[in-house]
Amino acid sequence: MVEQIHHGEELYAILVRNEFRKDGVNFFTTNDLSQQLAYMKHPKGKIIDPHLHLPVKREVSLTQEVLVIKSGRLRVDFFDAQKKYIDSRILEAGDVILLVTGGHGFEVL
Repeated sequence: MVEQIHHGEELYAILVRNEFRKDGVNFFTTNDLSQQLAYMKHPKGKIIDPHLHLPVKREVSLTQEVLVIKSGRLRVDFFDAQKKYIDSRILEAGDVILLVTGGHGFEVL
């Protein structure tokens, strides 16, 4: 239900399927990434106290993007830095993907 897509040692994407369910707060990203990706599941009435995120200096060298598939299906194709095809995944409604590095292309299915 959660898949990390690698090419060699490099993390290309984190894919969270719509079916993922786990109580509490679940972070999928590590502290070295410039974005946080998390899933939260709490019972009705749960209160999360107001809080601030402390400043953290990060050097951002690549633009990361998050896609949320609201409806339909999308094929994501992964490519290396030379635009050589690596692999593909099919995303369904409700899936979320964080594209971390590498190249990518899409086909709406």
